[in-house]
Amino acid sequence: MHPFLAPDYLDAPVALHHRPGWTAHPTVVDASRAWREPMWVALAILVWLAASAWARPLMLPDEGRYVGVAWEMLVSDHWLAPTLDGLPFFHKPPLFYWITAASMSMFGANPWAARAAPLLGAWLGAVALYLFTRRWVGSVAARRVALALAVQPLFLIGGQFANMDMLVAGCITATILAAADAVLRMEQKQPFRRSLAAAYALAGLGILAKGLIGAAIPGLVMLVWLVATQRWRKVPALLWLPGLGVFLAVAAPWCVAMQQQFAGFFHYFFVVQHFQRFVGSGFNNVQPFWFYPAVLLLFSLPWAPMLYRLAVRRDGDRKPGDPVRSLMGVWLVTVVVFFSLPQSKLLGYVLPAVPPLAYLLADSLSALQPLSQRMHKVWRASNVLAAALGLGAIAWLAVVPTKSTAEIAAALQTHRAPGEPVLMLQHYFYDVPFYARLHDPVTVVDDWQDPEIRTEDSWRKELVDAGGFAPAKAAAVLVDASRLRAVLCRAPVSWVIGPAHALDAYALPHRAQEVLTERGTTLWRVDAACRAAP
Repeated sequence: MHPFLAPDYLDAPVALHHRPGWTAHPTVVDASRAWREPMWVALAILVWLAASAWARPLMLPDEGRYVGVAWEMLVSDHWLAPTLDGLPFFHKPPLFYWITAASMSMFGANPWAARAAPLLGAWLGAVALYLFTRRWVGSVAARRVALALAVQPLFLIGGQFANMDMLVAGCITATILAAADAVLRMEQKQPFRRSLAAAYALAGLGILAKGLIGAAIPGLVMLVWLVATQRWRKVPALLWLPGLGVFLAVAAPWCVAMQQQFAGFFHYFFVVQHFQRFVGSGFNNVQPFWFYPAVLLLFSLPWAPMLYRLAVRRDGDRKPGDPVRSLMGVWLVTVVVFFSLPQSKLLGYVLPAVPPLAYLLADSLSALQPLSQRMHKVWRASNVLAAALGLGAIAWLAVVPTKSTAEIAAALQTHRAPGEPVLMLQHYFYDVPFYARLHDPVTVVDDWQDPEIRTEDSWRKELVDAGGFAPAKAAAVLVDASRLRAVLCRAPVSWVIGPAHALDAYALPHRAQEVLTERGTTLWRVDAACRAAP
């Protein structure tokens, strides 16, 4: 159950009834019944999110990269410093890797277990939104909100995509709702410290999930909401020193340990990967300012009638004094604007805006009282269509895995003998170590003296940056093309993976046998023939 939900949270739900002054009206319910529904809803959400997570292979680059790092953590049994091809990798903090490695240690190295972190993030956010809505609005509204969020295609697919976006989105959602719960409890003269402490702890987890946005986004949303609704006097009460201690106890130890072990960690992690990445233009996927509003609109089209009602609702239909609805509106706008400012825009960044959008869609239906039979049918049809679209997208990605080298890795695992070295030519195939069950770093052959590496956002820059924290290891695994022949001579048999026909360009005196070619990538078995070299 959610950390900021004490038993009294469920024993005495409070409905604000959306009236001016929003005086709370406690409703007495049977304690066992109060716990029963949330438990079933939480279980149903988890089953729904996890049921199809096994269906498709890991997608490159993101899923292969981050699951590959977790795989290295598991097989090396070094759980503190994440590594990519054996090199310290500090693009992201470690919570995703810890969860994923632990999941694979329990359930095996398979795509389902590899997606435990986004599944837990999505589940955390959905359950938090359901329980918060249940307390402050009512059970019927909470069920509608949970359903709208769970079947939202962007949310469903994000909950099965193995990167940090859904994990941090779940932490952000839970942090905002815990802090808002504390504010509303203050106004109702109820104990609020437990909710506030939970908010600080969840913000610390958000830092470990994806860095500073795990705390910055909730803080910004709460500040804008408190100012916009004239609750700014609550700000000093929220700036609670014991809560700050909880936050630091969760977020700081790993960061301090990395700085002690790797000089320059603080600058690289906080300055380069946070501030420079936010304001810079040298990163991938540059999109216009309106990209995220368009994305949210597209993925919400199954609820077109509710979107129309949100757009044309008359002033007389609005709910004055409704703090929950105002929170959701501020939350949605703040997140969209914040992530629209940088030029680099990836789809998963906007996931923290999906929970408040789901609430507003369900809330637009709740405003229709009594609810007509026709609107009941429209609501059900909207949710069925959304679920079908999400499952259809997952099925398509399972049938047409365009960004995967799982077949190459499976062939490598089948034919390779233990101890035979693996080389990757002109590319680093992130998912191969996971699927081929490799326990040692591979040798990556490319032009590592190319000055363009430092200016691009690519796999090459990731490895070069990681190598800066361990130069000796980098010299062993990042090999220039001129050394390829010498590397191949080290073992009687080597395995090379690279773009089709790439090996031919090196005119090597080795005997190379093509084992498999899939989607432009080839696996070769190379027998050393060093004596024949000129």
